[in-house]
Amino acid sequence: MAKQLTHLDEHGRARMVDVGHKEDTLRLATARGAVHMQPDTLQLIMAGTIKKGDVLGTAELAGVMAAKRTSDLIPLCHPLMLSQVSVTCTPNPAENRVDIEATVRLTGKTGVEMEALTAVTVAGLTIYDMAKAVDKGMRLTDVRLVRKEGGKSGDWRSEPGD
Repeated sequence: MAKQLTHLDEHGRARMVDVGHKEDTLRLATARGAVHMQPDTLQLIMAGTIKKGDVLGTAELAGVMAAKRTSDLIPLCHPLMLSQVSVTCTPNPAENRVDIEATVRLTGKTGVEMEALTAVTVAGLTIYDMAKAVDKGMRLTDVRLVRKEGGKSGDWRSEPGD
């Protein structure tokens, strides 16, 4: 049997999924991404000398704030009471990039994959915004879900060790 898209009704119209019948369970999702840049740009970020301020700290805060507002940004996402959002932006000089990871948790009726993906994306956009004066060629790449736990479909990992 082919899987069906849950956000479409029997007539193919977009709809918000009814999760009222589901039990509350612990849900967790982790997403990752990266912002690639020139080596000099990364050095400025690591030294804390970008004119706009603390790039990594601001990006982490922006990611947390974005996760909390996902339902305002993505049509049909449920507003959720998140238990925890963690965003880390880690310089990776060997690859001339900042690696971003977000983990989101809650106990509820629906998953938090979109919140984790939104956190990573907005953290990356914040890095770009704060450093674009010195490097307009930065690229936000590889945004992806790497882990989810809980819910009817159970646990999932993109690769062993993720």
